[in-house]
Amino acid sequence: MNKRVLLVTGGGRGIGAATARLAASRGYEVCLTYLSNRSAADGVAKGIVDAGGTAHVFQADVSSEPDVVRLFKAVDDTCGRVTALVNNAGMLEAQMRVDEMDSGRLTRVFAANVVGTMICCREAVRRMSTRHGGTGGVIVNLSSAAARLGSPGEYVDYAAAKAAVDTLTLGLAREVGNEGVRVNAVRPGLIHTEIHASGGEPNRIARLASTVPMKRGGTAEEVASSILWLVSDEASYVTGAIVDVTGGR
Repeated sequence: MNKRVLLVTGGGRGIGAATARLAASRGYEVCLTYLSNRSAADGVAKGIVDAGGTAHVFQADVSSEPDVVRLFKAVDDTCGRVTALVNNAGMLEAQMRVDEMDSGRLTRVFAANVVGTMICCREAVRRMSTRHGGTGGVIVNLSSAAARLGSPGEYVDYAAAKAAVDTLTLGLAREVGNEGVRVNAVRPGLIHTEIHASGGEPNRIARLASTVPMKRGGTAEEVASSILWLVSDEASYVTGAIVDVTGGR
């Protein structure tokens, strides 16, 4: 079997950590990144190693192009070429209306969620694409149900950024479809992670669960399962797809 190297950005917690653990359990050599919480990322990696898997930890700010270039070079040197990329790293800021937002906030949100994802895609394609001498690969981008719902009164900027990720996914999938690279996205809904607290409302899922047809929030592991299916050969004819993991919302 050819070596399978999966890179998940923002792998120290939430969906990224669940993805790293599941990928390792399925035989991937896992590389995970963190922005500032080294101990959380190390904890995920230790759990993988203790379970018999292989994991490496790298610090990177995906909103910084030099950081992303350095990250991929470090992965090349440590593990070899990436065969699967999960663009999970992202962020949102405190809930507010658009008429309260300043350009600094917008720059931060789009840099992390859009520019960072695109630069990571660029570096992955340069390694995966047969046009560049690669042997193929898979990219899964993390979008959000916010891209469909708009998140009025809360995170319209984040929703717009994730809508850009959807369009990136569609365009890039068609651009590299004949170069051995599949590109898809997963669009989580209300998932039990720390991102709600970072927006200022830790109990947001409890408030909104009644709006979900399944009447509950999802788990990071449920999202990770969808990501790993898209990465796997079971999805070999799937590209340009955006998979909702939203409980029907």
